[in-house]
Amino acid sequence: MTDVVIRPLIPSDAHLFHALHDPGLVGRSAFGHRWATVADGGEYRPEWTWVALRDGVVVARAAWWGGPDDTEPVLLNYFDFAEGEDAAGTELLRRAPWSVEYELIVPPAWRETHGVRAAASARIAAAEAAGMKPLVERYRYEWTPADGLPERPGRLVFREEPDDAVVLDVLRRVHSRTLDAHALRTIEGPGGLEQAAQEELDFFNWCPSPRSWWQLAHTPDGALVGIQVPARNPGGPCVGFIGVVPEARGHGYGYDLLVECTRFLAGEGATAVAGATDRGNVPMAAAFARAGHRIIQERVHLV
Repeated sequence: MTDVVIRPLIPSDAHLFHALHDPGLVGRSAFGHRWATVADGGEYRPEWTWVALRDGVVVARAAWWGGPDDTEPVLLNYFDFAEGEDAAGTELLRRAPWSVEYELIVPPAWRETHGVRAAASARIAAAEAAGMKPLVERYRYEWTPADGLPERPGRLVFREEPDDAVVLDVLRRVHSRTLDAHALRTIEGPGGLEQAAQEELDFFNWCPSPRSWWQLAHTPDGALVGIQVPARNPGGPCVGFIGVVPEARGHGYGYDLLVECTRFLAGEGATAVAGATDRGNVPMAAAFARAGHRIIQERVHLV
């Protein structure tokens, strides 16, 4: 078997990306669109899209994604290879110059369909062979007006918080006891809790939505409950963050925050609202279901 040639695409040969049959499993971006370059109205850049060719034929491909203003990709969310070309896929990941998270996008209940489970497992194995490790599996939700606008429980008072230092302190408190796998990974690293809180704040600022949307939640007598951040990412309106401080947990307030976030975005004209939570975060998954958010995808995250 001849060696593979691994290289990034250039604008003039971007069409090569479609030369490999798309199995329909992972051929979608983080926001549900098929691969297309920015020049063609899509989300991907040729220089961040790599292919492996054997005798001039594409046998593996990978596309890294970043926001419009990012100078480096923030994640890998498109990776597949031809049957029997697992090693080529692994080699492609090894040679690419970025070490960012891989977000494998799969259908709901993907393990229950043999073909889908086999295809996803092959990609996970190829990524692991390239040095990556599974971190967490997540549900990806969508709410539309057809799902019905959830009623406000009316237990909390929401108001904008203009001081980043106050927001950062709330985030520290939320993450001091968290179920979120990404936050826990950061907390266990050298940056600890401070870095985990700062990364959330950095994400809020990365989103192109207004700073004025960030809201703290209090009980009527003034006790802090948490924070909810309606947002727009490059793909559209989304639940940016829902967090309840430890001392306010056990009362189902995550649902109240999610309802307010959903209603806020609907009031801003959103025709669809994206959301996500870890599979293991049972309270938040229950809140999404109760608020009418439907699971439309699952995600397997490797780092």
